Amino acid sequence: MLIWESVSVEQSRGRFHKTIHAMTIKFFTTGGTIDKVYFDANSEFQVGSPQVLEVLEQAHVTFEFEVVPILRKDSLEMTDDDRELIRQTIDACECERIVVTHGTDTMTETAKVLQHVKGKTIVMTGAMEPAISRYTDATFNIGCAVAAVQCLSHGIYISMNGRVFLAQHVRKNRHARRFEEA
Repeated sequence: MLIWESVSVEQSRGRFHKTIHAMTIKFFTTGGTIDKVYFDANSEFQVGSPQVLEVLEQAHVTFEFEVVPILRKDSLEMTDDDRELIRQTIDACECERIVVTHGTDTMTETAKVLQHVKGKTIVMTGAMEPAISRYTDATFNIGCAVAAVQCLSHGIYISMNGRVFLAQHVRKNRHARRFEEA
């Protein structure tokens, strides 16, 4: 759990008391390229276990965190029921700051469903190459999402390619292998 600290100072009998209020951030994983692993000798990929845990451990982050898997699917295989499960899970979460790892092909579709979640800052991210690959954007994208979720007001965002977008104003440019304003 990432600790978001705010300090309030109260005066009591001429003394000041400092109270630290902690807020947690959860990572919800749904699969996608970020979690893909090699499956067989033909270089076929299959969605594996959540890679965000390993990325955060390798980065030696100094905050506490929790990773909660929801699905292990390629986003092209996600259904409306899957998106509803993601929405319900996030809506039921008491945390206000959430990072969701998701496949890039349908990330914007899931973001539209999450627009119905109120009172939370949700940053979605993914990768064009699996996190286990030598040349991956996963580590950078996760880092950007962690920074963004700490700074943004409530809403749904997509953090990819070093940029943060309002979810309703972004699209994936498959040819250029990046996200851009819609």
